[in-house]
Amino acid sequence: MGIAAFLAVTGAAVSARADDMPVIKVEMRDGVILPAVIEVPANMRFKLEISNTGQSPVEFESTELKREKALAAGSTSAIVFRTLDPGTYQVFDDFHPEAKATLVAK
Repeated sequence: MGIAAFLAVTGAAVSARADDMPVIKVEMRDGVILPAVIEVPANMRFKLEISNTGQSPVEFESTELKREKALAAGSTSAIVFRTLDPGTYQVFDDFHPEAKATLVAK
C-alpha cells in the first residue's frame, strides 16, 4: 500500500470515529448555564459543544475535571473528553460566579 493510500484509509478511520462520538450541547448566556444538569456518557469518548449565546464573555470551568474554555459572546467551541468516570462533577462560569451546573457521567 502506498503512503497516500495509507493516509487516506487512516484519515477516513479517524473521521468515522469522530463522527461516531456523542456530542452534548451546552448553552451559556450571561450568567446562566443550560441545561443545569448536563448528562454525558461515562467511560467513553464524547464532545461537549459549548455555545455562548449571551452578550458577554463566559468561561466554562470545572476544577474537578481540570478543564476550562473561555468563549467570546456569540461564539461556539468544544472540549473533547477521552473518558470520564461515572460520577457527578460541578461546573461553573468563571466570569459569572452565580452560574453553576452539574455534569453527570453515567
